[in-house]
Amino acid sequence: MLPTDGVMSFPGQTWEKVLSKVKKAVVFMDDRCSESLHWNGGAALLFEAGARNIKQFSSFEAGGQNEPKAVFVISSVLKGRTADIIKDIISLSNFQYCVVFTTVPHSIHLLANNVTTDLEGNPVFEQFEEKLCEWMGDMNYTAEVMHAPVVFAPLTQQLHLLPAFSELFPLMEVDLEAINEKRPEKKRFGSLMDVDMHSLPPELQIQVKSLASALNALFDFISTREESFSVGPMSRLIAGELASHPQAKNRRKSAPNKASIVFIDRTLDLTGAVGHHGDNLVEKILSVLRQLPGHVTDVQVDMLELTHLKQTTDTKGILAPGCLAQNQSATARLLWETMLVAKQKEAVMEVRRQLVEAASKENLPIKMSLGRVTAEQLCSYVQLFRDSWGSLESHSGVLQLGLAAAQALRHPALPRWDACLAFERLLLQALGDSDLAEVLKQLLPLIKSSESGTGSDSSELSVDDLLVLLVYVYSMAKEACPGGTDEEKHVEKVENELIGALTLRLTRQTSLSPLLLEITGVSGPEELTAERAHSALENMFETLRGISHARDHLKNFSSVYTPSDGAHQATYRPLLKQVLEEIFHPDRRECPDVEHMSGGLTDLLKTGFSMFMKVTRPHPSDHPLLFLFLVGGVTPSELRLIREVVSTHKSGTQVLVMSTRLLRPSDIPHLLFSTDRLKPDIGV
Repeated sequence: MLPTDGVMSFPGQTWEKVLSKVKKAVVFMDDRCSESLHWNGGAALLFEAGARNIKQFSSFEAGGQNEPKAVFVISSVLKGRTADIIKDIISLSNFQYCVVFTTVPHSIHLLANNVTTDLEGNPVFEQFEEKLCEWMGDMNYTAEVMHAPVVFAPLTQQLHLLPAFSELFPLMEVDLEAINEKRPEKKRFGSLMDVDMHSLPPELQIQVKSLASALNALFDFISTREESFSVGPMSRLIAGELASHPQAKNRRKSAPNKASIVFIDRTLDLTGAVGHHGDNLVEKILSVLRQLPGHVTDVQVDMLELTHLKQTTDTKGILAPGCLAQNQSATARLLWETMLVAKQKEAVMEVRRQLVEAASKENLPIKMSLGRVTAEQLCSYVQLFRDSWGSLESHSGVLQLGLAAAQALRHPALPRWDACLAFERLLLQALGDSDLAEVLKQLLPLIKSSESGTGSDSSELSVDDLLVLLVYVYSMAKEACPGGTDEEKHVEKVENELIGALTLRLTRQTSLSPLLLEITGVSGPEELTAERAHSALENMFETLRGISHARDHLKNFSSVYTPSDGAHQATYRPLLKQVLEEIFHPDRRECPDVEHMSGGLTDLLKTGFSMFMKVTRPHPSDHPLLFLFLVGGVTPSELRLIREVVSTHKSGTQVLVMSTRLLRPSDIPHLLFSTDRLKPDIGV
């Protein structure tokens, strides 16, 4: 089996262990594992394997009278809150047989329980088995606890996400301050690049080690020896953890295949992450359609148009929503891949072509029309299927993707997308012509334009949109407007004006978005005082200032901005493109910013010897397979960019992308301003 085929079959393989245990069981699963299952075949997999029912992992759920067997699938450590929920479910049920799967390996459970030595067997799991029997009420009942790395969600053959790590995000300058606060004066870190694994809070150590362990399991499965590289401080910690993973040493001695893995911090380029690129259909679908409950990536597709029901308050929510994860049909899978990486025009035309083809196969009375594809046209093609149950069933994947495209194209929030794109283009040019203070001033009228700030006018920017624009500016601010001390004072003055205007706007809002509720820490607008809003915004601007320094330690990749030269406009240069062009450069230049993370003494010896003899350092393009791991998320536009750079360089290297999540612009303010990056939720 080729390593690339192995990568595709590995996620399904991890579920085999779970499937072998679910016969006649009621299955309780947390959101992160559900999302992984969703992209691996969904609930059908469990039912085909004999599961009786699937329920949410919650203290309010339980097994029925005649359900003696339970299987739990969870992505957290078996202690604290997670253990309490399992206990609650069991005590409300009549189980005699319980199986618990956790994505966190036993070695990390030892760390979570402050055990530093490697003990024989799996004592933590064995103790938990005893607890399960206790909770079931009979020590003779059966309990099993084991590890299964069900954390991979294969969105396409080239893209794998890890939903269990969707909240993992590179640390910012404000996090460095928090780390330093707890250290003696002489031992404080000068920059994020100096931070080591042991100085992180235990929750973050557990997350990083769990991620390295999951990747190690993948390389084990595909019998591959990997060379780890990193760009950025968080990537450095993860790559270092993978390089020194205790179980990896034996694999690296005997593995027949070789690959490189390059970890890249999302925070080094937030411009691309928040940018409203006009040219990707899936970015718009993800941004305007509502998310599937409990999911980070997938959205709800309204299926009402496949029926003759009219859109009224009575029919709202009557049908289960459709989604983008179509694993059943090869045609739908290919269509989804095209939608994800093609330009919007090509993607929309491909959606139309597939709908026409499906209708022709079923002999449905289709009226062909050429020219521009509209949402109405796509809907009319979809509606042809609603009177034929058989054809509806056999093409349901393509129909759901067709409806997702149509619903996004005619969505009332779409004009705001275009408005954001227009402002970003203006700000990009302004950054080259003015100093940062002047550029920030241009945002003031946008904030004040609607003090009520409901964003009800279709193209009027909401506060959420304004936060996205602020991230866009600060991510390029340093290289566009380097500035001196006077400039800093001027910027500070404008920042205070922005904080004042935003405070006023927030306190006058009649409703607050989920993001604003998170940032301000209130449960509704009536709780939001001016002091509370002001303080939350001050913290936000402190984080924003850190964004502009995220690339300070880089030598070659220190800028994502090319100023105007009179003949050409200023442009944004994606960091990812710069890194890939460096990796695939025909001269195989050494790049100081792509750091090789080695495992062990031999590499240290090599570096010692290299003073006296020529030792070639490993290079990311050495092997036929390259994994790009974007820590903190990847955008659909970047997937196309990766494909384009790789095909331009004709390197013969196959590139597979992994990431913690598929980004929409609004995710970044959430990850920057309302996520506890130092203490991720590990269920304890």
